[in-house]
Amino acid sequence: MPEQPPYLRIADVLRQRIAEGEWTPGDRLPSRAQIAQDCGVGDNVVRRAQELLISQGVLEGRAGSGTYVAEPRRRVRVVRSSAREERGGSPFRADMQAVGKRGDWESRTEAKVPAPAEIAARLGIGEGDSCVRTEYEFLADGRPVQLSTSWEPYELTAGTLIVLPEGGPYAGAGVADRMAEIGVTVSHAVEQPEPRQASAEEASLLGIQKAALVTHIRRTYYSDDGRPVETADIVVPVALCEIVYEVPVRR
Repeated sequence: MPEQPPYLRIADVLRQRIAEGEWTPGDRLPSRAQIAQDCGVGDNVVRRAQELLISQGVLEGRAGSGTYVAEPRRRVRVVRSSAREERGGSPFRADMQAVGKRGDWESRTEAKVPAPAEIAARLGIGEGDSCVRTEYEFLADGRPVQLSTSWEPYELTAGTLIVLPEGGPYAGAGVADRMAEIGVTVSHAVEQPEPRQASAEEASLLGIQKAALVTHIRRTYYSDDGRPVETADIVVPVALCEIVYEVPVRR
Protein backbone atom coordinates (compact mmCIF):
# COMPACT_ATOMS: atom_id res chain seq x y z
CA MET A 1 0.00 0.00 0.00
CA PRO A 2 1.50 3.40 -0.99
CA GLU A 3 2.56 5.69 1.84
CA GLN A 4 0.18 8.51 2.68
CA PRO A 5 1.37 11.93 1.46
CA PRO A 6 2.83 13.98 4.36
CA TYR A 7 0.23 16.75 4.14
CA LEU A 8 -2.63 14.26 4.49
CA ARG A 9 -0.97 12.79 7.57
CA ILE A 10 -0.61 16.26 9.11
CA ALA A 11 -4.24 17.04 8.23
CA ASP A 12 -5.26 13.90 10.15
CA VAL A 13 -3.11 14.99 13.11
CA LEU A 14 -4.70 18.45 13.20
CA ARG A 15 -8.19 16.99 12.82
CA GLN A 16 -7.52 14.57 15.68
CA ARG A 17 -6.25 17.32 17.97
CA ILE A 18 -9.45 19.27 17.30
CA ALA A 19 -11.60 16.18 17.91
CA GLU A 20 -9.85 15.59 21.26
CA GLY A 21 -10.62 19.16 22.36
CA GLU A 22 -7.07 20.53 22.32
CA TRP A 23 -8.40 23.29 20.10
CA THR A 24 -12.07 24.27 20.10
CA PRO A 25 -14.16 26.37 17.68
CA GLY A 26 -12.84 29.92 17.55
CA ASP A 27 -9.35 29.01 18.81
CA ARG A 28 -6.37 30.29 16.86
CA LEU A 29 -3.93 27.55 15.85
CA PRO A 30 -0.21 27.88 16.56
CA SER A 31 1.90 29.27 13.74
CA ARG A 32 2.75 27.03 10.80
CA ALA A 33 6.37 27.09 11.86
CA GLN A 34 5.43 25.84 15.33
CA ILE A 35 3.22 23.06 13.98
CA ALA A 36 5.90 22.10 11.46
CA GLN A 37 8.49 21.85 14.24
CA ASP A 38 6.14 19.82 16.47
CA CYS A 39 5.35 17.39 13.64
CA GLY A 40 8.81 17.20 12.10
CA VAL A 41 7.78 18.43 8.66
CA GLY A 42 8.29 21.52 6.51
CA ASP A 43 6.15 24.65 6.57
CA ASN A 44 4.82 23.86 3.09
CA VAL A 45 3.43 20.52 4.28
CA VAL A 46 1.54 22.27 7.08
CA ARG A 47 0.25 24.89 4.65
CA ARG A 48 -1.19 22.21 2.34
CA ALA A 49 -2.74 20.39 5.30
CA GLN A 50 -4.38 23.57 6.55
CA GLU A 51 -5.63 24.47 3.06
CA LEU A 52 -7.26 21.04 2.82
CA LEU A 53 -8.98 21.45 6.20
CA ILE A 54 -10.10 24.97 5.28
CA SER A 55 -11.68 23.62 2.07
CA GLN A 56 -13.50 21.00 4.18
CA GLY A 57 -14.82 23.61 6.61
CA VAL A 58 -12.77 22.33 9.57
CA LEU A 59 -10.51 25.38 9.73
CA GLU A 60 -10.99 29.02 8.79
CA GLY A 61 -8.27 31.30 7.44
CA ARG A 62 -8.41 34.96 8.41
CA ALA A 63 -6.26 37.33 6.39
CA GLY A 64 -3.57 38.96 8.51
CA SER A 65 -4.66 37.08 11.62
CA GLY A 66 -3.98 33.38 11.23
CA THR A 67 -5.83 30.08 11.06
CA TYR A 68 -8.71 29.26 13.40
CA VAL A 69 -10.91 26.30 14.21
CA ALA A 70 -14.15 26.90 12.32
CA GLU A 71 -17.49 27.06 14.07
CA PRO A 72 -19.58 23.96 13.34
CA ARG A 73 -22.09 24.58 10.58
CA ARG A 74 -25.15 22.54 9.81
CA ARG A 75 -24.86 21.59 6.17
CA VAL A 76 -27.92 21.92 3.97
CA ARG A 77 -29.18 18.62 2.60
CA VAL A 78 -29.73 18.73 -1.17
CA VAL A 79 -31.84 15.82 -2.41
CA ARG A 80 -31.47 14.74 -6.04
CA SER A 81 -34.60 12.79 -6.94
CA SER A 82 -36.78 12.31 -10.00
CA ALA A 83 -39.68 11.40 -7.71
CA ARG A 84 -39.51 14.80 -6.01
CA GLU A 85 -39.65 16.58 -9.39
CA GLU A 86 -42.66 14.52 -10.44
CA ARG A 87 -44.54 15.74 -7.36
CA GLY A 88 -44.20 19.33 -8.59
CA GLY A 89 -43.11 22.44 -6.77
CA SER A 90 -39.50 23.34 -6.11
CA PRO A 91 -37.31 20.56 -4.65
CA PHE A 92 -34.79 23.21 -3.56
CA ARG A 93 -37.42 25.14 -1.58
CA ALA A 94 -38.55 21.84 -0.02
CA ASP A 95 -34.96 21.05 1.00
CA MET A 96 -34.57 24.47 2.60
CA GLN A 97 -37.90 24.23 4.42
CA ALA A 98 -36.82 20.87 5.87
CA VAL A 99 -33.90 22.57 7.67
CA GLY A 100 -35.85 25.66 8.66
CA LYS A 101 -34.51 27.97 5.96
CA ARG A 102 -36.14 30.06 3.27
CA GLY A 103 -35.18 28.80 -0.17
CA ASP A 104 -35.11 31.09 -3.18
CA TRP A 105 -32.99 31.88 -6.22
CA GLU A 106 -31.80 34.68 -8.44
CA SER A 107 -31.29 34.24 -12.16
CA ARG A 108 -30.02 35.93 -15.29
CA THR A 109 -30.96 34.75 -18.78
CA GLU A 110 -29.35 35.48 -22.14
CA ALA A 111 -30.80 34.31 -25.45
CA LYS A 112 -28.89 33.36 -28.62
CA VAL A 113 -25.63 32.60 -26.80
CA PRO A 114 -23.25 30.54 -29.01
CA ALA A 115 -22.82 27.02 -27.61
CA PRO A 116 -19.26 26.17 -26.48
CA ALA A 117 -17.91 22.87 -27.77
CA GLU A 118 -18.65 20.87 -24.60
CA ILE A 119 -22.20 22.21 -24.28
CA ALA A 120 -22.86 21.58 -27.97
CA ALA A 121 -21.74 17.97 -27.55
CA ARG A 122 -24.00 17.49 -24.55
CA LEU A 123 -27.01 18.97 -26.38
CA GLY A 124 -26.31 17.23 -29.68
CA ILE A 125 -26.10 20.51 -31.61
CA GLY A 126 -23.36 22.25 -33.57
CA GLU A 127 -20.65 24.24 -31.85
CA GLY A 128 -21.67 27.90 -31.99
CA ASP A 129 -25.39 27.14 -32.41
CA SER A 130 -27.64 29.50 -30.48
CA CYS A 131 -28.67 28.59 -26.93
CA VAL A 132 -30.62 30.14 -24.10
CA ARG A 133 -28.27 30.35 -21.11
CA THR A 134 -29.55 30.96 -17.59
CA GLU A 135 -27.27 31.47 -14.60
CA TYR A 136 -28.69 30.75 -11.14
CA GLU A 137 -27.69 31.50 -7.56
CA PHE A 138 -29.70 29.38 -5.12
CA LEU A 139 -30.14 31.03 -1.73
CA ALA A 140 -30.80 29.77 1.80
CA ASP A 141 -32.08 32.65 3.95
CA GLY A 142 -30.61 34.99 1.37
CA ARG A 143 -27.13 33.41 1.32
CA PRO A 144 -25.83 31.57 -1.78
CA VAL A 145 -25.45 27.80 -1.29
CA GLN A 146 -25.53 26.49 -4.86
CA LEU A 147 -24.80 27.69 -8.40
CA SER A 148 -26.13 26.46 -11.71
CA THR A 149 -25.72 27.38 -15.37
CA SER A 150 -28.43 26.00 -17.66
CA TRP A 151 -28.31 25.73 -21.47
CA GLU A 152 -31.25 25.03 -23.81
CA PRO A 153 -31.18 24.86 -27.64
CA TYR A 154 -32.69 28.13 -28.87
CA GLU A 155 -34.35 26.50 -31.87
CA LEU A 156 -36.32 24.24 -29.54
CA THR A 157 -38.14 27.01 -27.68
CA ALA A 158 -37.81 30.06 -29.97
CA GLY A 159 -41.12 31.82 -30.52
CA THR A 160 -42.87 30.01 -27.65
CA LEU A 161 -44.01 31.18 -24.22
CA ILE A 162 -41.27 29.12 -22.52
CA VAL A 163 -38.25 30.55 -24.32
CA LEU A 164 -37.17 32.32 -21.12
CA PRO A 165 -36.95 29.79 -18.25
CA GLU A 166 -37.53 32.47 -15.61
CA GLY A 167 -39.85 34.72 -17.60
CA GLY A 168 -43.43 34.58 -18.88
CA PRO A 169 -46.36 32.54 -17.56
CA TYR A 170 -44.24 29.42 -16.91
CA ALA A 171 -41.39 31.14 -15.09
CA GLY A 172 -39.66 28.79 -12.65
CA ALA A 173 -41.90 25.84 -13.58
CA GLY A 174 -38.97 23.45 -14.10
CA VAL A 175 -37.66 21.91 -17.29
CA ALA A 176 -40.12 18.99 -17.56
CA ASP A 177 -43.22 21.11 -16.92
CA ARG A 178 -42.06 23.87 -19.28
CA MET A 179 -41.25 21.47 -22.10
CA ALA A 180 -44.64 19.79 -21.71
CA GLU A 181 -46.24 23.12 -22.66
CA ILE A 182 -44.72 22.84 -26.17
CA GLY A 183 -45.51 19.16 -26.57
CA VAL A 184 -42.08 17.81 -25.55
CA THR A 185 -42.16 14.98 -23.01
CA VAL A 186 -39.09 14.81 -20.78
CA SER A 187 -38.50 11.17 -19.91
CA HIS A 188 -35.33 11.18 -17.83
CA ALA A 189 -32.22 13.04 -16.73
CA VAL A 190 -28.61 11.90 -16.51
CA GLU A 191 -26.34 13.34 -13.80
CA GLN A 192 -22.58 13.01 -13.59
CA PRO A 193 -21.19 14.28 -10.24
CA GLU A 194 -17.48 14.75 -9.62
CA PRO A 195 -15.40 16.58 -6.98
CA ARG A 196 -13.15 19.50 -7.88
CA GLN A 197 -11.90 22.78 -6.50
CA ALA A 198 -13.95 25.96 -6.75
CA SER A 199 -12.83 28.59 -9.22
CA ALA A 200 -12.08 32.08 -7.93
CA GLU A 201 -15.42 33.33 -9.30
CA GLU A 202 -17.39 30.45 -7.77
CA ALA A 203 -15.68 30.93 -4.40
CA SER A 204 -16.52 34.63 -4.45
CA LEU A 205 -20.19 34.02 -5.31
CA LEU A 206 -20.58 31.28 -2.68
CA GLY A 207 -18.58 32.99 0.06
CA ILE A 208 -16.17 30.06 0.43
CA GLN A 209 -12.40 29.76 0.34
CA LYS A 210 -10.72 29.87 -3.07
CA ALA A 211 -10.07 26.31 -4.26
CA ALA A 212 -12.50 24.89 -1.66
CA LEU A 213 -13.99 21.52 -2.53
CA VAL A 214 -17.21 21.50 -4.53
CA THR A 215 -19.28 18.84 -6.23
CA HIS A 216 -19.73 19.64 -9.92
CA ILE A 217 -22.82 17.94 -11.36
CA ARG A 218 -23.29 17.79 -15.14
CA ARG A 219 -27.01 17.21 -15.66
CA THR A 220 -28.81 16.68 -18.96
CA TYR A 221 -32.56 16.26 -19.52
CA TYR A 222 -33.73 14.06 -22.41
CA SER A 223 -37.05 13.87 -24.22
CA ASP A 224 -38.81 10.55 -24.74
CA ASP A 225 -37.26 10.28 -28.21
CA GLY A 226 -33.74 10.60 -26.74
CA ARG A 227 -33.13 14.24 -27.66
CA PRO A 228 -31.25 16.39 -25.12
CA VAL A 229 -33.45 19.39 -24.29
CA GLU A 230 -31.43 21.03 -21.49
CA THR A 231 -28.04 20.63 -19.87
CA ALA A 232 -26.66 22.30 -16.77
CA ASP A 233 -23.53 22.63 -14.69
CA ILE A 234 -24.46 22.60 -11.00
CA VAL A 235 -21.89 23.57 -8.38
CA VAL A 236 -22.50 22.53 -4.76
CA PRO A 237 -19.95 23.53 -2.05
CA VAL A 238 -19.02 20.57 0.14
CA ALA A 239 -18.63 22.72 3.26
CA LEU A 240 -22.20 24.09 2.95
CA CYS A 241 -24.21 21.23 1.48
CA GLU A 242 -24.47 17.46 1.48
CA ILE A 243 -25.91 15.73 -1.58
CA VAL A 244 -28.29 12.80 -1.19
CA TYR A 245 -29.62 10.77 -4.12
CA GLU A 246 -33.12 9.40 -3.68
CA VAL A 247 -33.74 6.44 -6.01
CA PRO A 248 -37.38 5.40 -6.53
CA VAL A 249 -38.01 1.65 -6.51
CA ARG A 250 -40.79 0.31 -8.73
CA ARG A 251 -42.66 -2.78 -7.58
